[in-house]
Amino acid sequence: MPTYKYEGKAKDGKLKTGTITAGSEQLAFSALNSQGISVSRITEKKPFKLEDLAKIDINFGSVPDRDMMIFTRQFATMIDSGLPLVQALDILATTAENKFFGKILMDVKQRVEQGTTFSEALAYHPKTFDSLFVNLVRAGEIGGILDTIMNRLATQIEKNSKLMRRIKSALNYPKILIVVFFGAMYGLLFHIIPTFEQMFAGMGSQLPGLTQKVINTSRWALAHATEIFGVVGLVVAGFAVMFYLPKGRFLIHKALLNLPILGPVIKKTAVARFTRTMGTLLSSGVPILDALEIVSKAAGNLVIEDALMTVRAKIAEGRNIVEPLAATKIFPHMVVQMIGVGEQTGALDTMLNKIADFYEDEVDVAVEGMTQMIEPLMMVVLGGSIGTVMIAMYMPIFSMAGKTDNIK
Repeated sequence: MPTYKYEGKAKDGKLKTGTITAGSEQLAFSALNSQGISVSRITEKKPFKLEDLAKIDINFGSVPDRDMMIFTRQFATMIDSGLPLVQALDILATTAENKFFGKILMDVKQRVEQGTTFSEALAYHPKTFDSLFVNLVRAGEIGGILDTIMNRLATQIEKNSKLMRRIKSALNYPKILIVVFFGAMYGLLFHIIPTFEQMFAGMGSQLPGLTQKVINTSRWALAHATEIFGVVGLVVAGFAVMFYLPKGRFLIHKALLNLPILGPVIKKTAVARFTRTMGTLLSSGVPILDALEIVSKAAGNLVIEDALMTVRAKIAEGRNIVEPLAATKIFPHMVVQMIGVGEQTGALDTMLNKIADFYEDEVDVAVEGMTQMIEPLMMVVLGGSIGTVMIAMYMPIFSMAGKTDNIK
Protein backbone atom coordinates (compact mmCIF):
# COMPACT_ATOMS: atom_id res chain seq x y z
CA MET A 1 0.00 0.00 0.00
CA PRO A 2 1.19 3.55 -0.65
CA THR A 3 2.60 5.73 2.12
CA TYR A 4 1.40 9.32 2.58
CA LYS A 5 3.14 12.27 4.23
CA TYR A 6 0.78 14.54 6.13
CA GLU A 7 0.66 17.83 8.00
CA GLY A 8 -2.15 18.91 10.28
CA LYS A 9 -3.23 20.00 13.72
CA ALA A 10 -4.04 17.84 16.74
CA LYS A 11 -6.96 18.57 19.08
CA ASP A 12 -4.67 20.59 21.33
CA GLY A 13 -3.76 22.86 18.40
CA LYS A 14 -0.19 21.57 18.01
CA LEU A 15 1.25 21.08 14.52
CA LYS A 16 1.55 17.39 13.62
CA THR A 17 3.62 15.86 10.81
CA GLY A 18 4.32 12.24 9.90
CA THR A 19 3.52 9.38 7.54
CA ILE A 20 0.62 6.94 7.27
CA THR A 21 0.06 3.84 5.12
CA ALA A 22 -3.37 3.49 3.50
CA GLY A 23 -5.04 2.17 0.39
CA SER A 24 -5.81 5.64 -0.97
CA GLU A 25 -5.49 9.32 -0.13
CA GLN A 26 -9.14 9.43 0.97
CA LEU A 27 -8.64 6.46 3.33
CA ALA A 28 -5.52 8.09 4.78
CA PHE A 29 -7.47 11.34 5.25
CA SER A 30 -10.29 9.48 7.04
CA ALA A 31 -7.87 7.54 9.26
CA LEU A 32 -6.13 10.72 10.38
CA ASN A 33 -9.47 12.44 11.08
CA SER A 34 -10.48 9.51 13.25
CA GLN A 35 -7.26 10.06 15.25
CA GLY A 36 -8.31 13.64 15.94
CA ILE A 37 -5.90 15.19 13.43
CA SER A 38 -7.25 18.00 11.24
CA VAL A 39 -5.27 17.41 8.03
CA SER A 40 -4.06 20.50 6.18
CA ARG A 41 -1.83 18.74 3.66
CA ILE A 42 -1.37 15.15 2.49
CA THR A 43 0.83 13.86 -0.36
CA GLU A 44 1.92 10.42 -1.49
CA LYS A 45 5.50 9.51 -0.56
CA LYS A 46 6.91 7.97 -3.72
CA PRO A 47 9.82 5.51 -3.39
CA PHE A 48 13.13 6.40 -5.05
CA LYS A 49 13.77 4.61 -8.35
CA LEU A 50 17.07 4.07 -10.11
CA GLU A 51 15.66 5.66 -13.25
CA ASP A 52 15.32 8.91 -11.27
CA LEU A 53 19.12 9.19 -11.34
CA ALA A 54 18.92 10.04 -15.04
CA LYS A 55 16.94 13.17 -14.18
CA ILE A 56 19.29 14.59 -11.56
CA ASP A 57 21.64 16.44 -13.91
CA ILE A 58 18.84 18.26 -15.71
CA ASN A 59 16.72 18.92 -12.62
CA PHE A 60 19.54 20.75 -10.87
CA GLY A 61 19.00 24.50 -10.65
CA SER A 62 16.21 26.68 -11.98
CA VAL A 63 15.27 28.57 -15.10
CA PRO A 64 14.82 32.38 -15.02
CA ASP A 65 11.25 33.69 -15.31
CA ARG A 66 12.18 35.59 -18.49
CA ASP A 67 13.20 32.35 -20.26
CA MET A 68 10.02 30.61 -19.10
CA MET A 69 7.85 33.49 -20.30
CA ILE A 70 9.51 33.57 -23.75
CA PHE A 71 9.16 29.80 -24.06
CA THR A 72 5.44 29.78 -23.21
CA ARG A 73 4.69 32.69 -25.58
CA GLN A 74 6.61 31.15 -28.47
CA PHE A 75 5.19 27.69 -27.84
CA ALA A 76 1.63 29.08 -27.78
CA THR A 77 2.22 30.88 -31.11
CA MET A 78 3.62 27.73 -32.73
CA ILE A 79 0.76 25.50 -31.55
CA ASP A 80 -1.80 28.12 -32.62
CA SER A 81 -0.18 28.18 -36.07
CA GLY A 82 -0.74 24.43 -36.47
CA LEU A 83 2.84 23.27 -35.83
CA PRO A 84 3.02 19.76 -34.31
CA LEU A 85 3.89 19.70 -30.61
CA VAL A 86 7.09 17.63 -31.05
CA GLN A 87 8.37 19.89 -33.83
CA ALA A 88 7.64 23.01 -31.74
CA LEU A 89 9.57 21.54 -28.80
CA ASP A 90 12.47 20.59 -31.07
CA ILE A 91 12.74 24.14 -32.47
CA LEU A 92 12.55 25.75 -29.04
CA ALA A 93 15.06 23.28 -27.54
CA THR A 94 17.67 23.81 -30.25
CA THR A 95 17.28 27.61 -30.38
CA ALA A 96 17.11 28.25 -26.62
CA GLU A 97 19.71 30.80 -25.46
CA ASN A 98 19.77 29.09 -22.06
CA LYS A 99 21.50 25.77 -22.82
CA PHE A 100 20.40 24.31 -19.50
CA PHE A 101 16.76 25.02 -20.40
CA GLY A 102 17.35 23.71 -23.93
CA LYS A 103 18.53 20.39 -22.47
CA ILE A 104 15.34 20.13 -20.40
CA LEU A 105 13.13 20.90 -23.41
CA MET A 106 14.94 18.26 -25.46
CA ASP A 107 14.26 15.70 -22.72
CA VAL A 108 10.57 16.71 -22.69
CA LYS A 109 10.45 16.35 -26.50
CA GLN A 110 11.99 12.85 -26.35
CA ARG A 111 9.50 11.72 -23.71
CA VAL A 112 6.57 13.01 -25.80
CA GLU A 113 7.95 11.09 -28.82
CA GLN A 114 7.95 7.93 -26.68
CA GLY A 115 4.22 8.32 -25.99
CA THR A 116 4.19 10.34 -22.77
CA THR A 117 1.69 13.20 -22.62
CA PHE A 118 3.12 16.72 -22.68
CA SER A 119 2.02 17.46 -19.09
CA GLU A 120 3.51 14.17 -17.82
CA ALA A 121 6.80 14.92 -19.59
CA LEU A 122 6.90 18.35 -17.95
CA ALA A 123 6.23 16.77 -14.54
CA TYR A 124 9.59 14.96 -14.78
CA HIS A 125 11.23 18.36 -14.19
CA PRO A 126 9.52 19.76 -11.07
CA LYS A 127 12.21 22.37 -10.39
CA THR A 128 11.60 23.92 -13.81
CA PHE A 129 7.88 23.30 -14.34
CA ASP A 130 5.99 23.62 -11.04
CA SER A 131 2.62 22.08 -10.21
CA LEU A 132 0.81 25.21 -11.48
CA PHE A 133 2.47 24.92 -14.88
CA VAL A 134 1.92 21.15 -15.17
CA ASN A 135 -1.72 21.22 -14.08
CA LEU A 136 -2.62 24.08 -16.41
CA VAL A 137 -0.99 22.27 -19.33
CA ARG A 138 -2.94 19.13 -18.38
CA ALA A 139 -6.17 21.16 -18.38
CA GLY A 140 -5.23 22.58 -21.79
CA GLU A 141 -4.60 19.09 -23.19
CA ILE A 142 -7.95 17.82 -21.92
CA GLY A 143 -9.87 20.86 -23.16
CA GLY A 144 -8.02 21.16 -26.48
CA ILE A 145 -6.98 24.75 -25.70
CA LEU A 146 -3.24 24.29 -25.12
CA ASP A 147 -2.34 27.49 -27.00
CA THR A 148 -4.74 29.55 -24.86
CA ILE A 149 -3.42 27.96 -21.67
CA MET A 150 0.19 28.67 -22.62
CA ASN A 151 -0.65 32.33 -23.22
CA ARG A 152 -2.33 32.49 -19.81
CA LEU A 153 0.74 30.88 -18.25
CA ALA A 154 3.02 33.44 -19.89
CA THR A 155 0.85 36.25 -18.49
CA GLN A 156 0.86 34.59 -15.06
CA ILE A 157 4.66 34.24 -15.05
CA GLU A 158 5.09 37.82 -16.27
CA LYS A 159 2.80 39.32 -13.63
CA ASN A 160 4.26 37.22 -10.80
CA SER A 161 7.81 38.10 -11.86
CA LYS A 162 6.92 41.79 -12.05
CA LEU A 163 5.37 41.65 -8.58
CA MET A 164 8.43 40.01 -7.01
CA ARG A 165 10.81 42.41 -8.78
CA ARG A 166 8.98 45.38 -7.24
CA ILE A 167 9.33 43.95 -3.74
CA LYS A 168 13.00 42.96 -4.18
CA SER A 169 13.79 46.37 -5.65
CA ALA A 170 12.14 48.11 -2.69
CA LEU A 171 14.13 46.02 -0.21
CA ASN A 172 17.50 46.50 -1.91
CA TYR A 173 18.11 50.02 -0.56
CA PRO A 174 17.37 49.11 3.10
CA LYS A 175 19.64 46.05 2.73
CA ILE A 176 22.49 48.24 1.47
CA LEU A 177 21.97 50.72 4.32
CA ILE A 178 22.00 47.93 6.92
CA VAL A 179 25.26 46.53 5.51
CA VAL A 180 26.79 50.03 5.45
CA PHE A 181 25.62 50.66 9.04
CA PHE A 182 27.19 47.51 10.47
CA GLY A 183 30.33 48.01 8.36
CA ALA A 184 30.66 51.58 9.65
CA MET A 185 30.10 50.49 13.27
CA TYR A 186 32.75 47.78 12.90
CA GLY A 187 35.25 50.29 11.47
CA LEU A 188 34.54 52.88 14.17
CA LEU A 189 34.56 50.56 17.19
CA PHE A 190 37.50 48.36 16.23
CA HIS A 191 39.77 50.73 14.27
CA ILE A 192 38.99 54.47 14.31
CA ILE A 193 38.07 54.98 18.01
CA PRO A 194 41.15 53.04 19.30
CA THR A 195 43.34 55.31 17.12
CA PHE A 196 41.76 58.42 18.65
CA GLU A 197 42.14 56.91 22.15
CA GLN A 198 45.89 56.57 21.67
CA MET A 199 46.04 60.17 20.54
CA PHE A 200 44.01 61.38 23.54
CA ALA A 201 46.23 59.43 25.96
CA GLY A 202 49.06 61.92 25.46
CA MET A 203 46.90 64.94 26.20
CA GLY A 204 46.93 64.41 29.93
CA SER A 205 43.53 66.04 30.41
CA GLN A 206 40.10 64.65 31.35
CA LEU A 207 37.97 63.69 28.36
CA PRO A 208 34.36 64.91 27.90
CA GLY A 209 31.68 62.54 29.18
CA LEU A 210 30.38 61.60 25.72
CA THR A 211 33.88 60.90 24.43
CA GLN A 212 34.66 58.70 27.43
CA LYS A 213 31.43 56.68 26.97
CA VAL A 214 32.21 56.08 23.29
CA ILE A 215 35.78 55.01 24.14
CA ASN A 216 34.48 52.69 26.90
CA THR A 217 32.10 51.12 24.37
CA SER A 218 35.02 50.55 21.96
CA ARG A 219 37.13 49.02 24.76
CA TRP A 220 34.29 46.68 25.70
CA ALA A 221 33.81 45.63 22.04
CA LEU A 222 37.54 44.93 21.63
CA ALA A 223 37.68 42.97 24.89
CA HIS A 224 34.66 40.85 23.97
CA ALA A 225 35.17 40.62 20.19
CA THR A 226 35.27 36.82 20.23
CA GLU A 227 32.03 36.58 22.21
CA ILE A 228 30.29 39.19 20.03
CA PHE A 229 31.15 37.47 16.74
CA GLY A 230 30.38 34.09 18.31
CA VAL A 231 26.90 35.22 19.36
CA VAL A 232 26.26 36.73 15.91
CA GLY A 233 27.39 33.46 14.31
CA LEU A 234 25.14 31.42 16.62
CA VAL A 235 22.13 33.66 15.87
CA VAL A 236 22.69 33.34 12.11
CA ALA A 237 23.19 29.55 12.42
CA GLY A 238 20.08 29.33 14.62
CA PHE A 239 17.94 31.08 12.04
CA ALA A 240 19.41 28.85 9.32
CA VAL A 241 18.52 25.72 11.29
CA MET A 242 15.04 27.07 12.11
CA PHE A 243 14.42 27.86 8.45
CA TYR A 244 15.50 24.33 7.50
CA LEU A 245 13.09 22.66 9.94
CA PRO A 246 9.36 22.79 9.00
CA LYS A 247 8.19 23.98 12.45
CA GLY A 248 10.94 26.58 12.66
CA ARG A 249 10.18 27.86 9.16
CA PHE A 250 6.50 28.05 10.09
CA LEU A 251 7.34 30.23 13.13
CA ILE A 252 9.58 32.52 11.04
CA HIS A 253 6.88 32.93 8.39
CA LYS A 254 4.32 33.67 11.11
CA ALA A 255 6.62 36.31 12.62
CA LEU A 256 7.11 37.93 9.19
CA LEU A 257 3.33 38.29 8.78
CA ASN A 258 3.15 40.14 12.11
CA LEU A 259 5.95 42.63 11.42
CA PRO A 260 4.70 46.25 11.59
CA ILE A 261 5.91 47.45 8.17
CA LEU A 262 6.77 44.33 6.15
CA GLY A 263 3.81 42.22 7.36
CA PRO A 264 1.05 44.15 5.51
CA VAL A 265 3.12 44.05 2.30
CA ILE A 266 3.53 40.26 2.59
CA LYS A 267 -0.22 39.81 3.15
CA LYS A 268 -1.16 42.01 0.17
CA THR A 269 1.35 40.17 -2.01
CA ALA A 270 -0.13 36.86 -0.89
CA VAL A 271 -3.65 38.04 -1.75
CA ALA A 272 -2.50 39.21 -5.19
CA ARG A 273 -0.69 35.93 -5.94
CA PHE A 274 -3.53 33.78 -4.56
CA THR A 275 -6.29 35.52 -6.54
CA ARG A 276 -4.28 35.72 -9.78
CA THR A 277 -3.18 32.08 -9.68
CA MET A 278 -6.58 30.80 -8.52
CA GLY A 279 -8.36 32.80 -11.21
CA THR A 280 -6.05 31.42 -13.90
CA LEU A 281 -6.55 27.83 -12.71
CA LEU A 282 -10.35 28.03 -12.46
CA SER A 283 -10.75 29.77 -15.83
CA SER A 284 -8.66 26.96 -17.34
CA GLY A 285 -11.01 24.28 -16.02
CA VAL A 286 -8.96 23.01 -13.05
CA PRO A 287 -11.27 21.74 -10.23
CA ILE A 288 -11.38 24.01 -7.17
CA LEU A 289 -9.88 21.43 -4.78
CA ASP A 290 -6.91 20.82 -7.09
CA ALA A 291 -6.59 24.57 -7.65
CA LEU A 292 -6.43 25.29 -3.91
CA GLU A 293 -3.72 22.68 -3.38
CA ILE A 294 -1.63 24.16 -6.22
CA VAL A 295 -2.17 27.72 -5.00
CA SER A 296 -1.22 26.82 -1.42
CA LYS A 297 2.14 25.44 -2.58
CA ALA A 298 2.79 28.64 -4.56
CA ALA A 299 1.91 30.91 -1.61
CA GLY A 300 5.53 31.31 -0.48
CA ASN A 301 4.52 31.39 3.20
CA LEU A 302 3.83 28.29 5.32
CA VAL A 303 1.19 30.03 7.44
CA ILE A 304 -0.78 30.99 4.32
CA GLU A 305 -0.19 27.53 2.82
CA ASP A 306 -1.56 25.89 5.98
CA ALA A 307 -4.58 28.22 5.94
CA LEU A 308 -5.39 27.45 2.30
CA MET A 309 -5.08 23.70 2.85
CA THR A 310 -7.50 24.06 5.78
CA VAL A 311 -9.89 25.90 3.44
CA ARG A 312 -9.49 23.07 0.93
CA ALA A 313 -10.33 20.46 3.60
CA LYS A 314 -13.49 22.38 4.59
CA ILE A 315 -14.63 22.66 0.97
CA ALA A 316 -14.04 18.90 0.55
CA GLU A 317 -16.48 18.41 3.45
CA GLY A 318 -19.15 20.32 1.51
CA ARG A 319 -18.69 23.88 2.81
CA ASN A 320 -18.57 26.94 0.55
CA ILE A 321 -15.32 28.87 0.13
CA VAL A 322 -16.35 32.05 2.01
CA GLU A 323 -16.65 30.82 5.62
CA PRO A 324 -13.34 28.90 5.85
CA LEU A 325 -11.53 31.67 3.94
CA ALA A 326 -12.81 34.27 6.41
CA ALA A 327 -11.82 32.03 9.35
CA THR A 328 -8.15 32.15 8.29
CA LYS A 329 -7.96 35.85 9.40
CA ILE A 330 -5.39 36.38 6.62
CA PHE A 331 -7.55 37.54 3.74
CA PRO A 332 -9.27 40.94 4.08
CA HIS A 333 -13.05 41.03 4.61
CA MET A 334 -13.58 42.81 1.27
CA VAL A 335 -11.69 40.08 -0.61
CA VAL A 336 -13.70 37.31 1.08
CA GLN A 337 -17.01 39.04 0.30
CA MET A 338 -16.07 39.61 -3.35
CA ILE A 339 -15.09 35.95 -3.68
CA GLY A 340 -18.44 35.03 -2.15
CA VAL A 341 -20.26 37.15 -4.76
CA GLY A 342 -18.21 35.50 -7.52
CA GLU A 343 -19.08 32.05 -6.20
CA GLN A 344 -22.79 32.84 -6.03
CA THR A 345 -22.92 34.33 -9.54
CA GLY A 346 -20.84 31.55 -11.11
CA ALA A 347 -18.12 33.99 -12.15
CA LEU A 348 -15.52 33.19 -9.49
CA ASP A 349 -12.59 33.18 -11.93
CA THR A 350 -13.52 36.62 -13.29
CA MET A 351 -13.94 38.05 -9.78
CA LEU A 352 -10.59 36.62 -8.69
CA ASN A 353 -8.82 38.25 -11.63
CA LYS A 354 -10.44 41.60 -10.79
CA ILE A 355 -9.29 41.31 -7.17
CA ALA A 356 -5.79 40.42 -8.42
CA ASP A 357 -5.67 43.56 -10.59
CA PHE A 358 -6.69 45.69 -7.61
CA TYR A 359 -4.26 44.11 -5.15
CA GLU A 360 -1.32 44.23 -7.54
CA ASP A 361 -1.81 48.00 -7.57
CA GLU A 362 -2.18 47.91 -3.76
CA VAL A 363 1.16 46.11 -3.50
CA ASP A 364 2.77 48.90 -5.55
CA VAL A 365 1.38 51.50 -3.15
CA ALA A 366 2.33 49.44 -0.07
CA VAL A 367 5.89 48.83 -1.33
CA GLU A 368 6.35 52.52 -2.10
CA GLY A 369 5.01 53.45 1.35
CA MET A 370 7.29 50.90 3.02
CA THR A 371 10.29 52.32 1.16
CA GLN A 372 9.36 55.89 2.14
CA MET A 373 9.15 54.81 5.81
CA ILE A 374 12.28 52.67 5.94
CA GLU A 375 14.67 54.97 4.06
CA PRO A 376 14.40 58.02 6.38
CA LEU A 377 14.45 55.75 9.46
CA MET A 378 17.63 54.02 8.32
CA MET A 379 19.25 57.33 7.37
CA VAL A 380 18.47 58.77 10.82
CA VAL A 381 19.88 55.69 12.58
CA LEU A 382 22.96 55.52 10.34
CA GLY A 383 23.64 59.26 10.34
CA GLY A 384 22.85 59.65 14.03
CA SER A 385 25.14 56.81 15.11
CA ILE A 386 28.10 57.86 12.98
CA GLY A 387 27.52 61.55 13.76
CA THR A 388 27.46 60.91 17.52
CA VAL A 389 30.74 59.00 17.39
CA MET A 390 32.46 61.64 15.24
CA ILE A 391 31.29 64.50 17.50
CA ALA A 392 32.52 62.56 20.55
CA MET A 393 35.94 62.08 18.94
CA TYR A 394 36.36 65.72 17.97
CA MET A 395 35.10 67.24 21.24
CA PRO A 396 38.51 66.91 23.00
CA ILE A 397 40.27 68.46 19.99
CA PHE A 398 37.89 71.44 20.02
CA SER A 399 38.30 71.70 23.81
CA MET A 400 42.10 71.84 23.48
CA ALA A 401 41.86 74.42 20.70
CA GLY A 402 39.66 76.58 22.97
CA LYS A 403 42.13 76.35 25.85
CA THR A 404 45.02 77.31 23.54
CA ASP A 405 43.11 80.39 22.37
CA ASN A 406 42.44 81.39 26.00
CA ILE A 407 46.17 81.11 26.87
CA LYS A 408 47.04 83.38 23.96
